[in-house]
Amino acid sequence: MENVIELRELTKTYGSRRGLAGLSLEVRRGEVFGFLGPNGAGKSTTIRLLLDLIRPTGGSAEVLGLDPRKDGVALRRRVGYLAGDFVCDGRQNVRSYLRFLAALRGGVPQTRIDDLAERLGLDQTTRIKKLSKGNRQKVGLVQAFMHEPELLILDEPSSGLDPLVQQTFLDMVTEAAAAGQTVFMSSHIMSEVEAVAGRVGIIRNGQLVALDTVAKLRSGTVRDIEVTFATAVSPGAFSDVPGADRLSLDETGTVLAGQLVGSPDALIKAIALHTVTSLRATEPALEELFHSYYEGADASPRPESAAAS
Repeated sequence: MENVIELRELTKTYGSRRGLAGLSLEVRRGEVFGFLGPNGAGKSTTIRLLLDLIRPTGGSAEVLGLDPRKDGVALRRRVGYLAGDFVCDGRQNVRSYLRFLAALRGGVPQTRIDDLAERLGLDQTTRIKKLSKGNRQKVGLVQAFMHEPELLILDEPSSGLDPLVQQTFLDMVTEAAAAGQTVFMSSHIMSEVEAVAGRVGIIRNGQLVALDTVAKLRSGTVRDIEVTFATAVSPGAFSDVPGADRLSLDETGTVLAGQLVGSPDALIKAIALHTVTSLRATEPALEELFHSYYEGADASPRPESAAAS
């Protein structure tokens, strides 16, 4: 599959402060890629380097087969971008402002703009300076999506949006990917990335610490397990199950509870030998995975973690 973004040992320093430290990453055509990390991790620095808004200290970046530094104008024609600190001229009303941006893009049908504004609940007759933070963010989303770009680069795109509009935004991302567009979405809101992203990269201190599908990132994580049996089970029945060393039976021998590390396959096969009356397994949320990498992981990606499924 063709890569839309290719980063090779991309580095950016700000004097003595490090923004990125040798970031290597590939984003494939047609995928939704979630780029996770808290404020200051290097997410916005990466995006600005992709668009040649700032220049790298070292390494290289290629976007849509182009060098952002040499081919910046040609590249930006093919990209929809929403900045994390989106700012727009407050003197115009929303409709005039979007028509102005559409003209800069070479023209966008008004019906396309109207459709996006209606979906997001954006009143185009309002002066921009009177808009709330959330409504200004809607303007940013419309201008990013309206020309149906090959690549959408979205930095904290749902900032300020209410939950219903967040869902509409996620629907728009899903539709864009279905139409063959690529979405590179930077966020610190785990649930929205989990809802739409095929793969996720987690960045810490300017370095990639994980890169994989959400399912594979979860495969080595801890699940809370509770199984109730119809009759007592032998204390050693699950002693050989990989990753189940944190599980134990209660004094009646009928309730197995605790934590399972890694794949549940072996445990499921073991409990299938007994009559089960109830089963509870709590799937880890992406947010839990994120914090586990931030609090304890070494700052280097896992194995596929660089090749992905």
